[in-house]
Amino acid sequence: MEEREMQKILQKAEVLIEALPYIQRFNRKIIVVKYGGSAMVDEELKKNVIEDVTLLKLVGFKPIIVHGGGKEISKWVGKVGMEPEFINGLRKTDAPTMEVAEMVLGKVNKSLVQLVQELGVNAIGISGKDGGLLKVEKKYSQGQDIGYVGEIKEVNAKVLYDLLEKDFLPIVCPVGLDDSFETYNINADDAACAIARAVNAEKLAFLTDVKGVYKDPEDKSSLISELSVSEAQGLIGNGNIGGGMLPKLNNCIEAIEDGVSRVHILDGRIPHCLLLEIFTNKGIGTAILGDGEERFFTAAERES
Repeated sequence: MEEREMQKILQKAEVLIEALPYIQRFNRKIIVVKYGGSAMVDEELKKNVIEDVTLLKLVGFKPIIVHGGGKEISKWVGKVGMEPEFINGLRKTDAPTMEVAEMVLGKVNKSLVQLVQELGVNAIGISGKDGGLLKVEKKYSQGQDIGYVGEIKEVNAKVLYDLLEKDFLPIVCPVGLDDSFETYNINADDAACAIARAVNAEKLAFLTDVKGVYKDPEDKSSLISELSVSEAQGLIGNGNIGGGMLPKLNNCIEAIEDGVSRVHILDGRIPHCLLLEIFTNKGIGTAILGDGEERFFTAAERES
């Protein structure tokens, strides 16, 4: 065998050995993956994400996928000739829009189940309506009615525990019911956080269209690898965080405060970003952890 070929083989072995302590540490632990953004639209990225989550399952993790579908919903709302209406930057979900949203999310849900099944792992797609998984109340935006948009008030974690115990990979569609059994759309970030808290997840990973949290949003070299809750609160207080990252980071802080060990914000457009963040020493996104949690490595180690 040529030396070059041998080097390639040894490098593969080194990658596997590097992953070993992470596999040991998180074996049989629950990880919630919020799947959305561009990684849901690009078929190759979609395949990569599903391969990542399936691998996590096969090496002993207990993953749960919570997916969005905003871009797909927007496409179909336009196809049926409906005009979107926004209030304070949020889509107003009237009854016809809710009907389209639920159909589209159901289609997305089963397509993800199919991809997982093709890789030899049993998946079950459910919505928050199934088994009373997600109970909601009507959400308002600055006091204004935005239609059938729900705020989660209760998660029936038993539904997910039962599926995990039977060795299924749950894939959750963010739709829920209120006390009158009306159907509501739920922000997928909110659903993922609520579920992670309810099942005491070891990790919560957000697949987004950004590389992570920046100390200075204008300086792309200022990506923060690890961020404590107090440091995250400081960035928010200083006005360094804005746009869509602000509610996401607040969700992360709440999840950590409610018992989730670590929250990861990753760029879903990077192939196999989930594996790179969880199984390698350097990682690629931003990990948010409690103030008393041990950091995996120093900034110098991560940059080396």
